[in-house]
Amino acid sequence: MVKGVKLRAYPTKEQQNLINRTFGCSRLIYNKGLAMRDAAYKAGEKIGYNQTSAMLTGLKKQEDYAFLKEVDSIALQQSLRDLDRGFKNFFAKRAAHPQLKSKHDHHQTYRTMNQTNSIRISGRYIKLPKLGYVKIRQSMEIGHINHATIERTASGKYFVVLNVDFEPEPRPNAGGQVGLDVGIKAFYSDSNGNTVSNPKYLEKSARKLVREQRKLSRKQKGSGNRNKQRIKVALVHEKITNQRNDFLQKQSTMLVRDNQTICIEDLRIKGMLRNHKLARALSSVSWASFFSMLEYKASWYGSEIIKVPTMYPSSQLCSCCGYQNPLVKNLAVRRWECPVCHAVHDRDINAGLNILNKGLQMQSA
Repeated sequence: MVKGVKLRAYPTKEQQNLINRTFGCSRLIYNKGLAMRDAAYKAGEKIGYNQTSAMLTGLKKQEDYAFLKEVDSIALQQSLRDLDRGFKNFFAKRAAHPQLKSKHDHHQTYRTMNQTNSIRISGRYIKLPKLGYVKIRQSMEIGHINHATIERTASGKYFVVLNVDFEPEPRPNAGGQVGLDVGIKAFYSDSNGNTVSNPKYLEKSARKLVREQRKLSRKQKGSGNRNKQRIKVALVHEKITNQRNDFLQKQSTMLVRDNQTICIEDLRIKGMLRNHKLARALSSVSWASFFSMLEYKASWYGSEIIKVPTMYPSSQLCSCCGYQNPLVKNLAVRRWECPVCHAVHDRDINAGLNILNKGLQMQSA
């Protein structure tokens, strides 16, 4: 298996300048390749990576583009490979048409490959093509490196994201079985009667975010003070992202460690985000990231994820006798009594029990 490892990097001023130039050159080649492919498509021709790669070779021979030789050549080729992948996804209807990259985007990346051990870690430094040894903060052991992505965030921090070979060691879990019903008020309620509250990091930082954004709107465009304030806004967003990611990592690890079988709903989250009244809350709670973490950690450590169909009425069914109560469609109903067996249910915990029962039924089918 492979996994990504993100390391904080501390490049020198000269290394920062070279990284920023590489961002610009990669963006330039990507945009020229996109324009070339669009022009060929309008003319009724079909070109691919090989033609755009020949275009890059031709540009390097021109005096006006001599600066392309100063940066990592593999990074320029990788930008064209990314463009080619984007067109393949577009023609397969898996993604939208590739768009031009802007220099005004404060989040920039480029990717380079590990050829003949050109990327390696030595003590507190990592060796990268053209950059030499860059100081990093390393927190875990790293296997063979396949490729590296150099990233500059909107707040001006630098990171190196490594794609490394990974052999997960078997970890015995507690052997439990659990069904999860995710929500907005409570992050999830499980079939064991446990409820984890939604930390609402975005909502808690909303006042500070509004205050910093208001200051930003008052700064003159293009000024140094505006850029300083933009970084302050970016730092607030970065903190919210880090808090949310830490919470999701801990919750997903705990569930995989305690359970052999985890049953979840197969939610159509992209469709739900089209509801403008719920989109902000759904983005803040980040169900998609949580489910993704559960899936890859389960595959690493031998647990099983079972997805219950989207339209399964988990909230309406009585987990004791199976009676379906249509009145529970109303989200205002948080507790209800089954008219058949007279069991009293908490809406979310009952849904977790039904999701578990359905998942186990699917597992044995």
